Amino acid sequence: MRGGGGAEAPEAAGREFSAPGAPRSGGFPAAGLPEAGGLRAALGGLTTRGRSFLAAGIAAAVCSYVLGQADLLRVGLLLASLPLVCVAVLYRTRYRVAGSRSLSPARVSAAAETRVRLRIENISRLPTGVLMLQDRVPYVLGPRPRFVLDRVEAGGRRDVSYRVRSDLRGRYPLGPLQLRLSDPFGMCELTRSFSTHDTLTVVPRVEPLPPVRLAGEAAGYGDGRHRALALAGDDDVLPRGYRHGDDLRRVHWRSTARYGELMVRREEQPQQARCTILLDTRSAAHQGSGPDSPFEWAVAGAASVALHLLERGFSVRLLTDTGSSVPGPDGAGGFSGGGASADAAGLLLDTLAVVDHSEEPGLSQAHDVLRGGNEGLLIAFFGELDEEQAALAARMRHRSGSAVAFVLDGDAWSGTAAPAQSGTAPAPLPLADRLRLLDDAGWTALAVRPQDTLPAMWRLADTARTRRTAARGGVPPGGTASGRAGAER
Repeated sequence: MRGGGGAEAPEAAGREFSAPGAPRSGGFPAAGLPEAGGLRAALGGLTTRGRSFLAAGIAAAVCSYVLGQADLLRVGLLLASLPLVCVAVLYRTRYRVAGSRSLSPARVSAAAETRVRLRIENISRLPTGVLMLQDRVPYVLGPRPRFVLDRVEAGGRRDVSYRVRSDLRGRYPLGPLQLRLSDPFGMCELTRSFSTHDTLTVVPRVEPLPPVRLAGEAAGYGDGRHRALALAGDDDVLPRGYRHGDDLRRVHWRSTARYGELMVRREEQPQQARCTILLDTRSAAHQGSGPDSPFEWAVAGAASVALHLLERGFSVRLLTDTGSSVPGPDGAGGFSGGGASADAAGLLLDTLAVVDHSEEPGLSQAHDVLRGGNEGLLIAFFGELDEEQAALAARMRHRSGSAVAFVLDGDAWSGTAAPAQSGTAPAPLPLADRLRLLDDAGWTALAVRPQDTLPAMWRLADTARTRRTAARGGVPPGGTASGRAGAER
């Protein structure tokens, strides 16, 4: 790839970093060389051509001494002096180069591309020679991009760009940028490395979900709604007596005249639905790795559901099997929807971008957290469950208004993912038994197979819950709701 002096891109918004083109001892250290190498470091930058010229000059000088040929000595001195002069010139170069990097965007979904823009600016009074740029990128993002700049005039700048993509979520460092300087004859090359780097965040793929009513809620509300007094909000229809410190602008004069004492409007926060998303991250519960593994399906599903509910005004809490909740913007374990849903969604996606398998043996930690109060709507993504863990998962629903479980079918996924490592863990319970246990406890449980998409499963969960509600007090014809949903698929 080659960067020339064509049309320049808009001003980059990245960090600024600068380094001397060829510093003297004690300046910006060369990459891979001693920090105070001086001329010794510059001599180490001789290319194959420069070393060949130097060796040929020394050989010619030795032959002239042995053969007594003065003309051969002159040739040897010329051959040996050319690379040394190039080293000295490159070492004494005084120009300085500044650079910036910008990512567009800095947060991208898995399998999507992001553009990285590099800007190199010559802030010295001398034009540069040939420069080669190389940006360090992780192997998963592709090969290292290289650019050659023929010449940058004094005060000039060049813009180059490249694209990176990753099928695996995570955080990947980009940089530091390396700048390679060379003389016009190609005798010597010196490499300088800038110190700063940027981070590319690859988040799980988010799929838009249909607007179903899993919790039977009105728009923006659902199970787990609560009320709390505040200083601002919707007026309550019942006023209360005046208290010291109340704002006089809240005085309700009609009630004051009716009761004969000063009355103020009672204000409260609007009701907000709550939801807890439980993500089973146990390494023993998921087979294989990679973008097509069941664990990645569960992570992408948790991200899609969380963003969908945030957009509908839910207060969402992300919980893992370790019992730890993702802290929200205010430090609490929850994210509020509404006007701040964009910031909450970004924090949730950043967290899910780096979530990994845990070494927890079971779901007891998550069960203890859920046992502490009413969690409203509960949506869980389970992997393989043995008999004990399946019974524990079934009991999680007791204090929840509605509960939906997406249970990954390990037998179906084993054909597309690497087999799990053998161990001493108990054998997983058959899928039908897992679904039956969860269904008996009041869950809306659905089996997930490799060909299933989350929007279809989301719609199917609503259908299964509707049938359960209609048949409340008895078993629907044809078996349980989860069993019929699995048969329909």
